[in-house]
Amino acid sequence: MKSITIEGQLRTESGKKATRQLRSQKLVPGVIYGGKSEINFSAMASAFKPIVYTSEFMIANVVVDGKSYSCILKDLQFDKVSDALIHVDFLELVDDKKVIASLPLKYVGTPAGVKAGGKLITKMKAIKVKTYPKYLKEFIEVDLSNLQLNENLRVENIITQNMEVMNSPRIPIASIAMTRQLKQEEAAAPKAAAGAAKAPAAPAAAKK
Repeated sequence: MKSITIEGQLRTESGKKATRQLRSQKLVPGVIYGGKSEINFSAMASAFKPIVYTSEFMIANVVVDGKSYSCILKDLQFDKVSDALIHVDFLELVDDKKVIASLPLKYVGTPAGVKAGGKLITKMKAIKVKTYPKYLKEFIEVDLSNLQLNENLRVENIITQNMEVMNSPRIPIASIAMTRQLKQEEAAAPKAAAGAAKAPAAPAAAKK
């Protein structure tokens, strides 16, 4: 499991004035919740980049006043004008408490439908699961090898262990679509067969 360490400092003051002062120092306010108590802290904006600007799932070890909190990212707020990060929410991981997390899907295998000339279309990049912290992983692997032309792979087909999938089971996550060339070939096949059936038979050879 990938992880990063974020060095922060305890935030004792709140309100717009305190927040503006933090941002003027290139600090971003954040909160850690889900544990014994809520921790308000701030850290340099650059410290959050590895976990904010990525599609990967990772653990954040947030260090505040010498104490480390193992967390997952839960929410982000950006400035509507500048698009700068202005607030971060983390959920503290507690061994005996289940958490809900969004885990990336990693598609593996060459679909049978692609080998037959179809095109793979992936419709979901991640799914939401509920599990204990010890079962969290960087991604969930999805094997596409048996996916045929015009078939869908759905949430219910994802194989997971020790976790509950929160998405609706019938939602498609990947499919194999027919390409234009295949459609043209399929459309042309009946016409070719009909033309062959109507063709006159070759004349019989004359008897000597």
